[in-house]
Amino acid sequence: MDAYDRREFLRRVGRTGVAAAVSAGGLAMLAGCDAPTRSVAPAASKASLETTRLRMDRPAVCSAPQVVAEQTLRDEGFTDVQYVVVDALRVPQALASGELDINVQFGAPTIMRVDAGDPIVFLAGLHVGCFELFGTDQVRGISDLKGRTVSAGLPGGVGYVYLSSMAAYVGLDPSRDIVYEPRPRIEGMRVFAEGRLDALLALAPEAQELRANKVGHVIVNSALDRPWSQYFCCVVAGNREFVRTHPVATKRALRAILRAADICATQPEVAARALVDQGYTPRYDYALQAMRDIPYNRWREYDPEDTIRFYALRLHEVGMVKSSPNTILRNGTDWRFLNELKRELKA
Repeated sequence: MDAYDRREFLRRVGRTGVAAAVSAGGLAMLAGCDAPTRSVAPAASKASLETTRLRMDRPAVCSAPQVVAEQTLRDEGFTDVQYVVVDALRVPQALASGELDINVQFGAPTIMRVDAGDPIVFLAGLHVGCFELFGTDQVRGISDLKGRTVSAGLPGGVGYVYLSSMAAYVGLDPSRDIVYEPRPRIEGMRVFAEGRLDALLALAPEAQELRANKVGHVIVNSALDRPWSQYFCCVVAGNREFVRTHPVATKRALRAILRAADICATQPEVAARALVDQGYTPRYDYALQAMRDIPYNRWREYDPEDTIRFYALRLHEVGMVKSSPNTILRNGTDWRFLNELKRELKA
């Protein structure tokens, strides 16, 4: 569908019985999505869940599969799906402490927590394309950020860590060569639009709004530009103890999230409407453009080990992690569930 047509969509749902139904109360997925998940065996045929409760954080717009997964998780037998409000800077720590069980989050800050010894395991890659770097006419590439004033969110946040990785990749020292302007995301966008910043690292849907209003120009689009488009930005990670003691729940939760990613890829209108209806963003048009811009099907194509190795190297270069990539991979990954699901979902 090029435009969101509620009547036609619901009519099609009624005919096929496999798509998604959207109501004023939010998103309801009917059991068993069509093409993306046709090969998945019914959840009832699997072993019993060790727990029917699952706690995740309230995600950003780009992490839409975690929103869409509310119903696919219920299809898998989870009766108590909780979205916990966690400060964005604390998400990896909340996962390590057990406040969250399984979560979609940006990989690089999570690598830093694994390096620090936190009990977190990476379970799968999810998608690329969260970030877009905007600049003024004087900034044409990442190397032009030297001596420039840039907003990338708050220190220690996902944008700050991501931009540090980008700077390290082109030989800049992010702690010395870039003047960071620590501002919340929306405020940073406003200040950049006013011409008081040289560059801005934006997430969805702010990036879509900036492009729509022709504010600045895109220096790097992580969904399109290499090497960033070759590595996951968002990954699925779990609390190590939860994964150890709840293997059935872990696999079925991961399956629900991957199914939700397929829905975002094939039915962006459904995901965008869910984001708006559930209060994650007010503008359906920007949300829809974000869903179309972000390639949610990359979990089927990319090896998440490549992503962990790439960002571990970048963060090591700037002194943000001490461990080698192999140590991070050995201590902080568990690909068993993903490998099984790729076979089941015919990825």
